[in-house]
Amino acid sequence: MYEVFAPDIEQHHVINHITGKEMPEKRNVLVESARIARGKIKNLSEFKANDFDALIFPGGFGVAKNLSSYAFEGINCKVNHDVEKAIRSMAEQNKPIGAMCISPVLLAKVLSNVEITIGQDKSTSDDVKKMGATHKETTHGEVIIDKKNKIVTTPCYMLDASIGQIGDGANNLVKTLFEMI
Repeated sequence: MYEVFAPDIEQHHVINHITGKEMPEKRNVLVESARIARGKIKNLSEFKANDFDALIFPGGFGVAKNLSSYAFEGINCKVNHDVEKAIRSMAEQNKPIGAMCISPVLLAKVLSNVEITIGQDKSTSDDVKKMGATHKETTHGEVIIDKKNKIVTTPCYMLDASIGQIGDGANNLVKTLFEMI
């Protein structure tokens, strides 16, 4: 059983993914996330760590633009309050957290002393090190397991990857999280 959460906030901006250009419209992160979740979604402010065995951040560039300000402020970024609260509450209860693609940056910023991967991107790996995290270089399908902090990360689209390679990383991350529960 799983539940999907997203913050009820306005997106930083809307991008036309066909042209790559910014659109002059406003969209809500929770509403847009509901499209992927097929409507079965809750506001992240309702998240209670007591009710869950694990937490997974699937990633995507929205993490760097909406769940945090990393895309604009780099190592000086701020993490959305509800995102930070969810991460901290799971960590305090010693429950596993998984993060894919760019989302390990959230863990580096909020928890600092963690071992993560974002793949092979030198700039981002340098940033997470400056945030206090240890970065381990990985390739497709690999996961980094921080046993002490119960954190599992995989690079996904931080690498030039096929959908099958993304699936391998995501499956390996979920399998590892289940083994930690």
